[in-house]
Amino acid sequence: MTEQLAAAARDADALVAAERAGQRSTAGDAPQEAGAPERSSASQMTHAWLFTGPPGAGRASAARAFAAALQCVSPDRALGGAPGCGFCDGCHTTLVGTHADVEIVRTDLLSIGVKETRELVRRASLSPAGGRWQVIVLEDADRLTEGAGNVLLKAVEEPAPRTVWLLCAPSIEDVLPTIRSRCRHLTLRTPPVGAVAEILVRRDGIDPQTADRAARATQGHIDRARRLATDERARSRRAAVLKLPLRIDDIGGCLKAAQELIDAAGEDAKQVAEEVDVKETEELRAALGAAAGTGGRLPRGTAGAMKELQDRQKRRSTRTQRDSLDLALVDLIGFYRDVLAVQMGAAVPLANDEVGDSLRRIAAASTAEGTLRRIEAVIACREALGRNVAPLLAVEAMTVALRAG
Repeated sequence: MTEQLAAAARDADALVAAERAGQRSTAGDAPQEAGAPERSSASQMTHAWLFTGPPGAGRASAARAFAAALQCVSPDRALGGAPGCGFCDGCHTTLVGTHADVEIVRTDLLSIGVKETRELVRRASLSPAGGRWQVIVLEDADRLTEGAGNVLLKAVEEPAPRTVWLLCAPSIEDVLPTIRSRCRHLTLRTPPVGAVAEILVRRDGIDPQTADRAARATQGHIDRARRLATDERARSRRAAVLKLPLRIDDIGGCLKAAQELIDAAGEDAKQVAEEVDVKETEELRAALGAAAGTGGRLPRGTAGAMKELQDRQKRRSTRTQRDSLDLALVDLIGFYRDVLAVQMGAAVPLANDEVGDSLRRIAAASTAEGTLRRIEAVIACREALGRNVAPLLAVEAMTVALRAG
C-alpha cells in the first residue's frame, strides 16, 4: 500500500509540474482551456480513494499522510526526492490541519447529513488556492446518510480537475456501492501489538510494561491503547466490564449489569458535555450579542441559532454514549475470545491475562460452543445498537443471552 501511494504522489507531482510547464510555454498565446493535463492510462494517480480497515488501523492517518504528499513543496523533489517530506510548509500545514486546500472532515454526531455534504461538494468544486490539489479527507464516510451519499456521488463521478477525495471507512460495505465503485480501494490492517507498545514507549513516554499491557488489551488500537495506558478512569471502566461475566448468575444480576453498562456510558457522555457544551454555549451567546449587563438575554431573532446548537449537542451526547457502550462490548468480545482460546488450548497470547483466573473459571464451567454463542450475542447487541434499538433493551437482551450461553 505504501508503494502504491508513493507512486500516486509522484504521478500527481508530475501532473502539476507538466501543467505549470505548459502554462509557461503558452504564455501570451490564446488562453488554454482550464483543467489538468490528460492522465496516462499508466498513471497511479486518481481522483478518489477509499481507505478501509478495522478500528485502530490508521485509516485517517494514512489519508492525511497521502494528502500531505500531494501538497508537498519540498525543494528536494527537484533532486529526485519523493513527495511527502513531512517538513515543508505544505506537509506541515496538512498534517496539523491548517492547509488552505485540505479539508479534514470528521463528525462527533451519529451521521453526516445532506446539508454538510453539499457544502463539501461546493468546496471541492473550487480551484486550489496554492495551485496544487484541492483535497477532501472524509474520515467518517461510513456515517453518510443515504441522501448525503447520493449528493457526494455526483462530485465523485464528475470531479473538478484538481480535486482529490480521500474517503475512510471500516469496510467497503459501509460505503454506497455507487461511490466505492468509483474509488481506488486500499485496505489497512491492524498494527501488531508489539509495534503499538513500541510507539507508546517512544512517543508517549509510557513505561514498557504498561504499554505492553495496554497494547494487548486493545489488540493493536493505538488511540485506545494510549488512553488505557494514561487514563486511570478508562482502566477502571474496563476492569468493571471484565467482571460482568461473573455477575450474571441470575436474571436480577443480568438486569443490574446491563443498567450499570448504560449508566457508565451515560457518565462518559455527561463528562464530554461538561467539558465542551458549556464553552460552546457561552461562545455562541457572546457571538450573538447576549450582553452580561442585560441579564444575559439573547437579542430578538437569535433563538433559532441557540436551538440548533442545543440539538447538535444532544446528538453528540448520543454519539458519545453509543461509542462508549460499543467500546465496552468490544472488551467483552475480547474477554470471551480469551475464554475460547483457553478452552481450545490455543497457543496465542491472551489479551486479558490480568483476569486470567476469571477466564479459566468460565472456560472450565462452559463449552466452546457456548462461548461462541456468547460472542454472537455481543455482536448481535452491537448490530442492534447500530439499528438504533433502545440501548438498555439491547444490552439487557445481551446479558440474558450471556447467562444462557
